Amino acid sequence: MHGYIKKILTARVYDVAIESPLDGLPRLSRRLHNRVLLKREDLQPVFSFKLRGAYNKIVNLPRETLARGIICASAGNHAQGVALAAQRLGVRAVIVMPVTTPAIKVESVQNLGGETVLHGDTFDDAYQQARLLEAEQGLAFIHPYDDPDVIAGQGTVGMELLRQHPDPIEAIFVAVGGGGLLAGIAVYVKFLRPDIKIIGVEPEDAASMYQALRSQQRIRLEHVGLFADGVAVRQVGEETFRLARELVDDVILVSTDEICAAIKDIFDDTRSIAEPAGALGIAGLKKYVERNGSTGANLIAVNCGANMNFDRLRHVAERAELGEYREALLAVAIPERPGSFRQFCEAIGRRNITEFNYRYADPGQAWVFAGIGLSQGREEKNEIIAQLRQRGYEVLDMTDNEMAKLHVRYMVGGHAPGIRDELLYRFQFPERPGALLQFLTGMVAGWNISLFHYRNHGADYGRVLAGIQVPPEERPRFQHYLDDLGYDYLEETANPAYRVFLGRNGVRSEE
Repeated sequence: MHGYIKKILTARVYDVAIESPLDGLPRLSRRLHNRVLLKREDLQPVFSFKLRGAYNKIVNLPRETLARGIICASAGNHAQGVALAAQRLGVRAVIVMPVTTPAIKVESVQNLGGETVLHGDTFDDAYQQARLLEAEQGLAFIHPYDDPDVIAGQGTVGMELLRQHPDPIEAIFVAVGGGGLLAGIAVYVKFLRPDIKIIGVEPEDAASMYQALRSQQRIRLEHVGLFADGVAVRQVGEETFRLARELVDDVILVSTDEICAAIKDIFDDTRSIAEPAGALGIAGLKKYVERNGSTGANLIAVNCGANMNFDRLRHVAERAELGEYREALLAVAIPERPGSFRQFCEAIGRRNITEFNYRYADPGQAWVFAGIGLSQGREEKNEIIAQLRQRGYEVLDMTDNEMAKLHVRYMVGGHAPGIRDELLYRFQFPERPGALLQFLTGMVAGWNISLFHYRNHGADYGRVLAGIQVPPEERPRFQHYLDDLGYDYLEETANPAYRVFLGRNGVRSEE
């Protein structure tokens, strides 16, 4: 640790970085009955902490190495940090980015003087290409997190925190991708103030550090979610894992809805918009308070970035209320007769109905998809469900049903009475020309696309819901096709949201 402390204290970050402010969040503090503070790394010149570690690594390279140039693989914040550092030092920088990288991020790197190379659909593809170019051109590779100089650069965030807040601190909450920021802060804080808890925060669908600490070894996740793309890392670094295992007190997992709610919390107090990864600290802090019942404590979250695609704000706005438990999504069966909707509303009481989707499908019974505003969170939702069931309504809780929230709520009424042998899948398609054509090209005669729904969320990958008619004898061949396609997918044929709203007369079409 002494070696890292020296590296942090002598880190060359302020040639490019600012000492970011530590702002209080009064609204959230009142709500949580704790003093909540936010470290504003979103205010850095590239809107992220990443330039700290990148610059500290690059400025410490030998002159003869810098003369040959540097290279990195990144689809976002690290790329911009490397490009800015190289620009300040007058060094050639090659940035390898996946083809699926949004144009705004590519342009940001180019505006900073970086030479962009677009290669592959994933970070892993870009990483392999960067390593190839590194060897071919004699460039120096700048790792995004698993490097002592990078970790030390990120550790200056912890140095600033303790200087800015000398009073007691119960816990510091840090987003985790590869683990560089978490490791750097943990090293410095635990050396000087070991009483302070260091808590990592990860999305539930990208829990690489959580799983590694639980298994006591680095593991490689087969798939990671892409909503919080700034931390979508399949395997944490070797050095970052070593430090986290020694110094980190806990890792908290949060859902997409909880991240969206945290983005809204930050906006309400600061009028600034965090990227999903940037809001992880607040999301984890809120979950910690709920779980531990802390009151009157000083709690600090790091807002690690604000590189948000504007198109994604729509998705955030839709899900923030769910993440705050201010809305419940229910599927309710009501009699198909005049006045039944009014009776259903009476059963709901004086609560706000935020959404109501319905289409005639059966002369005896109708399924409605209803959004109901909540003022008392989960307990109120459970009370509503209990009240409806006491009145004889059949109710399905869709509040935590990902397919229902992403797709079905916009497609209610899509029963197909004559459909047979239909399978339902959710896919993640890379956002690039030809992705759909590649999907369709592999289809064989006898397989019919019977449903297709796509919504762009401003991410590198698009979410697709597809119904495909596949005769039972063709299922093994179809499974082989899916595996060869290479797109992430999840079968949803057994999902109750499909049965109620999209299947053949309220049943799965294969039944």
